[in-house]
Amino acid sequence: MSQAASQTSRRTLSLVRTAMELDRPSLLLATAQILLIIGAFVGFIVQSAWTITFLYGFLLAVGAGWLVRQALTAKIVTFLMTAATLSTLGLIAAFLVREAIPMFRYAGLDLIWPFGSNAWSTSQGQFSLVPMIWGTLLTTVIAILVAAPFGVAGALFISEIAPEWLRELVKPAVELLAGIPSIVYGFIGFTIINPYVGSMLSISPGALFAIGLVIGFMALPTVVSVAEDALSAVPQSMKDGSMAMGATDWQTMKSVSIPTAFSGISAAVLLGVGRAIGETMAATVMISHSRRLPQPEPYNVFDSTETLTTLIASSYGHVTPGELFWSALFAAGVLLMTIVTGLGIVSELIERRMHRKLRGGQ
Repeated sequence: MSQAASQTSRRTLSLVRTAMELDRPSLLLATAQILLIIGAFVGFIVQSAWTITFLYGFLLAVGAGWLVRQALTAKIVTFLMTAATLSTLGLIAAFLVREAIPMFRYAGLDLIWPFGSNAWSTSQGQFSLVPMIWGTLLTTVIAILVAAPFGVAGALFISEIAPEWLRELVKPAVELLAGIPSIVYGFIGFTIINPYVGSMLSISPGALFAIGLVIGFMALPTVVSVAEDALSAVPQSMKDGSMAMGATDWQTMKSVSIPTAFSGISAAVLLGVGRAIGETMAATVMISHSRRLPQPEPYNVFDSTETLTTLIASSYGHVTPGELFWSALFAAGVLLMTIVTGLGIVSELIERRMHRKLRGGQ
């Protein structure tokens, strides 16, 4: 049995054992807390007037339980909050799929089939997400070409080269960049990057190259932070052994630190990819919103098109619920959710592999 499965089994047995050891008042209180939060959650879903009553009742039950059985109440509340989070995620996914079904029925595979007309025209009833998918792919590739090398280099500097006093200054500063609102990056890109790239390369504003550049710098703090954590997790004994064999600092980084932390670095890059794919406001401000493939060639990054996120952000307020256009926006949301979820799963698997490798597993 794997370690994760063993931990899950131990936690489940602990909850069961705790429930069996409860006295009658504690059992009634725990049951009341669970039923009240379920009632509040269901009431919110069905938009019942009793929702607030159930919520107040749950808060009173939690307050009473905190005074009487604090440890038990803490376990119940954390379990319920976790269950509520997972339930909310599932409901969001179900809602997106339900609203997207009319478009999938109407367009079928033509919605994402790259060898069709690839046309988007609401007046003619043509809905192809291929230009948006392609625009998302191009901007993401450009962003990763910016964020991956700079991010790994920054992580190496912070973890392996910078003295302690400088590391204490640089790392918080890098992480602070992740807190800057994306609209600020978009405004800078619109007022500075777009005109500069347009005049330098003689291209129209809103080019995918400029957008990928801005998104790459937005993803940079994520890549630096996660990659630095992975490099810091490399056992010091491995680095000391390399130095004792006569290797230089650079040889140690190249032959020991990076290969050992490669799984974590890969996870950092994938998280950066997820940030780039899901970025909305910065791209919406900069892009020209032309819903077609780039011209004259599809791979021309100096032309502009639309991305999945900018399609949703720029169209959502102008569409009537129930229209095919409305359903097409939800279909784009389903694609985004699927892509980002897949990247998250791959990132998690890579990170687990890194931990197993550092513990000496295979």
